[in-house]
Amino acid sequence: MLGKSDNAFTRTGRIDIAGPSDEETAKILTPAALEFVARLDNAFAGRRRELLDARRLRRENLATGEETLDFLPETRSIREDDSWQVAGAAEGLEDRRVEITGPVDRKMAVNALNSGAKVWLADFEDATSPTWDNVIGGQRNLYDAIRRDIDFTTEAGKRYSIGENPATIVARPRGWHLVEKHIRIDGRPVSASLVDFGLYFFHNARQLLARGSGPYFYLPKLENHLEARLWNDVFRLAQSELGIPQGSIRATVLIETITAAFEMDEILYELREHAAGLNAGRWDYIFSVIKNFGSRGADFVLPDRADVTMTVPFMRAYTELLVRTCHRRGAHAIGGMAAFIPSKDQEANANALEKVRQDKEREAADGFDGSWVAHPGLVPVCEEVFTGILGERPNQVDRRRDEVSVTAADLLDLASAGGEVTENGVRANINVGLRYVDAWLRGTGAAAIFGLMEDAATAEIARCQLWQWIHNGTKLDDGTAVTTELVHGFLDEEIVRVRADLGEGNRLDDACAILVETALGEKLPSFLTTGAYARYLTDLR
Repeated sequence: MLGKSDNAFTRTGRIDIAGPSDEETAKILTPAALEFVARLDNAFAGRRRELLDARRLRRENLATGEETLDFLPETRSIREDDSWQVAGAAEGLEDRRVEITGPVDRKMAVNALNSGAKVWLADFEDATSPTWDNVIGGQRNLYDAIRRDIDFTTEAGKRYSIGENPATIVARPRGWHLVEKHIRIDGRPVSASLVDFGLYFFHNARQLLARGSGPYFYLPKLENHLEARLWNDVFRLAQSELGIPQGSIRATVLIETITAAFEMDEILYELREHAAGLNAGRWDYIFSVIKNFGSRGADFVLPDRADVTMTVPFMRAYTELLVRTCHRRGAHAIGGMAAFIPSKDQEANANALEKVRQDKEREAADGFDGSWVAHPGLVPVCEEVFTGILGERPNQVDRRRDEVSVTAADLLDLASAGGEVTENGVRANINVGLRYVDAWLRGTGAAAIFGLMEDAATAEIARCQLWQWIHNGTKLDDGTAVTTELVHGFLDEEIVRVRADLGEGNRLDDACAILVETALGEKLPSFLTTGAYARYLTDLR
C-alpha cells in the first residue's frame, strides 16, 4: 500500500483511502465527494458484479461455439419501432466535427482545449495509466480547467493557458470491469467507473451547467444494453442526489465490442433520455472480436494488425450500421481515431497526412458527423474534410442512410479481412506491446510509438493476436507455424532491440512478464490491464 491509509466513517460505511494525500488531493477527495461516490457504489455494486459474471459466461459460450451471436429476438420491437428518438445534442455538443482525445494530464488539458477541436475527450481510460497520481491529478486538472484556472509552463519557461472558445469537455471514465483499489468501502475496492464519474460529476456538474455546457461522458467497453441500462440508472441517481435536473447528462457510447455491435439500437434506447451518440472504436473492436472468437478456428483468424483496416468488409459493415442506427434515432455518429503524430520528415509527414485525409473523407462521405484525432496537428485536416461535407451545418444527422442493410453474417465475416500473417507482423506485435506496457508501467497511458499515439487498446490487440495465432497454429506467409516457441524466440530478440532504444529506467522485464502471461498462456485473459494494475500500479504514485 502507499503508506498510511486515511479513513472516514460515513452513512454508507467506512471509506479507506490508500493513496498519499496533500492539499490538492484533499480538494477532490472531500468527505462529501467520497460520500457521494460511496452512495453510487453501494447502490449498484451488486448489479455490476452480476453483469460482469454474465459477460464472462457469454464469452466462454461464444469461444466454444455454444452460443451464436445474433441480433436479439427479445428486443426486436425496439429495433423495429421508428417512433423513439434519443435526447440528442446538448449545448456545446451540436457540432462535433473534430474531437481530440488524450489523457487528463495538465499539459494535454491545455493543449487539447486550445487545439481548435470542437470536443476534448478527457480520457481516464485507455489513454491514462491508472496510477493514483494520474487518477486524482486528472480530476484536479479537470476541476481547474472547467473553472478556467489551469495553465502549464514548459522547461524553457513558456507559459500556456486556456484561450477563447475552448473545446467542450467530454470525460471518459474507466470501464465497468475495472476497480479503484486505492479507495475501499468496508474493505472492498470501489468501481473505477463510479470513482471517475462520481468525482467529476460531484465537483463539476453545477459549474458546467452554469457555464452553458453540461456534464458529458463517453462510456467505454459496454458489451450489451443491460450495461447501458446500469449507466442510465447511475445517471438518474446522481442527478437526483445532487438536485441536478434529470436529463442534464449526455452520454456517447463507444461501440468497441463485437457484442455491442448487435445491440446498438437497444443501447441507445436504454440511454435515450441521456444519449448523444455512438462512436466507432477500431482497435478495441478488433480486440473484442479476437477475444470472443480467437479459439474458433481458421475462419476467425485475423491477419497482421496493419491489414485490418476500416475498409475490410466486416469492419465496413460495423461502421455502416453504426451511422444508420445513430441517424435513425437522432444521435451523432462519431468516427474512429487518427493516431498519426506529425513529424519533421516532410515526405513522411505528407504521406501520413494523406492517409488521414482519405480516412476522414471516407467517414464524412459515409455520414459520420465527426471524428477523432490524437494530436493537435491533425485537427486542421479533419476539420477541413468534414467542413467540406457539412459546410455551415453542425452535423448530418438528417442523412438517415436507410439504404444500409447489415446482417449478422456481415458483422461476423472475419474471413473477409483477407491478408496474411507475417514474421514482421508477429515481431511488430511483440515490439509495440513491450514498448507500450513499459510506458504504461511508468505512468504513461498514451505513448508515442513509431509515429503513432498508442493507448491500451494497442497492447490488447497485439497480445490477443499473438495468442490467437499460437492457439490456431496459424501459418506465416512463408509456411512457418506460429508456436509458443517461435514467439518466445522472437520475444528474446525484440526485447534486446527495445532495451537498446529505451535505455536506463525502463520496466521491460515487468513488461515482458506481463506479455508472456497474457499472450502465451493456455487461456486468454479478458484484459491485460486488470492483473497488471493490481500487481504493479497500486504500489506507485
